[in-house]
Amino acid sequence: MTPRQLGESGEFCWMDLKTHDPPGTAAFFSAVLGWDFAVDGNDWRKAVKVSAGGHRIGGVSDLTGPLYPAGLPAHIAFYLAVEDVDAATDRALEAGARLVLAPFDAGDQGRIATLIDPVGAVFSLWQTDESNRWSPAAGVPEDMILACTDPGQARDFYAAMLGTAPDRTRFVPAHGPEASAPRWELAIVADDLDVVAALALDHGREARGERDHDGRPSLRLSSPEGLTFHVRKG
Repeated sequence: MTPRQLGESGEFCWMDLKTHDPPGTAAFFSAVLGWDFAVDGNDWRKAVKVSAGGHRIGGVSDLTGPLYPAGLPAHIAFYLAVEDVDAATDRALEAGARLVLAPFDAGDQGRIATLIDPVGAVFSLWQTDESNRWSPAAGVPEDMILACTDPGQARDFYAAMLGTAPDRTRFVPAHGPEASAPRWELAIVADDLDVVAALALDHGREARGERDHDGRPSLRLSSPEGLTFHVRKG
């Protein structure tokens, strides 16, 4: 069976950069990763969308707006594509998840729920049209990584909720500070990691070198607010 790709049903399909400083976030990732930030003229909300290599890969939300409680830290919200968000939410709760936001209709964007998995990582379920998801052919978002104290428990949870564990995910052991705050992180690709590291340093951030599960060189890159990505050599 051909593995599913990011963006397909049962896989992560979208991200939302939730930031207190939208201009600063856009400036950092534009300079370091070459991403484009622009208002979507076809969206009645005039939402800012993020593109890489001509493909939409995410959106931006301003945490200083009235929709968000004061003091909410900057973070990245990641969405799993499902066919029935209510049924998936019920399965998640039966498998040990905690509910943050019950399923609700998000206008013409579909239906969404937000939960915390049994190891403590937040995620959202999204029942939406394929046009709102990552393109499986884009290749820019490569896979998702969850570092936690019990990778086996995490994998079993997502398999129980979705019927099978997502293909484009890796569950890895966490050590040190990462163990206390598990969160999903996206791995993306770049042609030249040295250039990415140098650009990050020019903008006041040091990208940490690491090795991927298959031995490929990679970087762990964080914005000034701590929005973090793994960057692998393409």
